[in-house]
Amino acid sequence: MPNIKIFSGSSHQELSQKIADRLGLELGKVVTKKFNNQETCVEIGESVRGEDVYIVQSGCGEINDNLMELLIMINACKTASASRVTAVIPCFPYARQAKSQAPISAKLVANMLSVAGADNIITMDLHASQIQGFFDIPVDNLYAEPAVLKWIRENISEWRNCIIVSPDAGGAKRVTSIADRLNVDFALIHKGRKKTSEVDRMMLVGDVKDRVAILVDDMADTCGTICHAADKLLSAGATRVYAILTHGIFSGPAISRINNIGFEAVVATNTIPQEEKMKHCSKIQVIDISMILAEAIRRTHNGESISYLFSHVPL
Repeated sequence: MPNIKIFSGSSHQELSQKIADRLGLELGKVVTKKFNNQETCVEIGESVRGEDVYIVQSGCGEINDNLMELLIMINACKTASASRVTAVIPCFPYARQAKSQAPISAKLVANMLSVAGADNIITMDLHASQIQGFFDIPVDNLYAEPAVLKWIRENISEWRNCIIVSPDAGGAKRVTSIADRLNVDFALIHKGRKKTSEVDRMMLVGDVKDRVAILVDDMADTCGTICHAADKLLSAGATRVYAILTHGIFSGPAISRINNIGFEAVVATNTIPQEEKMKHCSKIQVIDISMILAEAIRRTHNGESISYLFSHVPL
C-alpha cells in the first residue's frame, strides 16, 4: 500500500507490531521520552509529508501520559504536512465518564483529539455508543463480537446448549445480539450499586440450571461485577461459567478475585496488553483482534466500506 505510515505509541507496541505485520508494513520510526520534569517529548523519525498516517495508542497503562503522547504524535504528524492522521485507539480512554451530572470527560477527550489534528478515529466497543456523537470527525467503532463468536464456537464444545448472560442491564443489547447469532438463550443479572465500583445486590433473570453460562461484557476493571455474577450463576446451577470481555483492565484486586471464583476461563481481547496478568492468573485467555484493526486500516486507506467487519472476522 503506497503513501501509508503506521506509528506506535508506547501503550501497546505488541499490538501495533501485529497490525503492521498483518498489513506487510514496517512501523514508522518514533522516539518518545520524558524530560526531567515529566513532560512528554515525541520525535517522528521520518518524513510524513503527503502520507496517510495511522497512530496506534490504546487507553491503558499510564493513561494520562499515553493520551498526552497520542495528542503530541497527532499534532507532530499534522504540522509535518501529513495528508490525513487517523488515531487508532483500541480501548478509548475516559469512556466510562460520559454521564450527565458529572464531568463528561469522554467529550473532553474527543475535543482534544480533534484540536490536536486527528482527521479520523478508529476504536473498538465504546463503553457508551453516544461517544461517537461527541466528535465532529468520522469515528469507526468496531466490534469484538465476530471474534467472540468465533472463540465460543472453537473453544466451548457444548456451545449449542450454552446460555449468554449479561452481568448488568446495560449489556442486554450486546448479549441478545450474540445469543441470536448463536441461536441460544440469554439471561440478565440486575444489579444495584451503593457506589460506582461497589455492587450491593444481584438478581438473576433467566434459567441457567445444568447449562454452560457465558458472561459477556465490554469492560472489566476490578472485576467485582463479573465475580459476583459468576457466583450467582454457579449457585443457580450453571455447570461451568466463562467470562468474555472486550477490554480486560484487571486493576486492583481483579486478579485475586478471578483466582478465587470458579471460572472455567476469563477471556479478554488484546486491546489492552494481558501478558503480565496471564503470569499471575492461569484462567485469563486472549482473543487477538489485530486482524480486525488491520483490515479497518486497510479499508480506510483504500476508501472501502468497513461494515463487513461488524459481522465477520477477516481471514
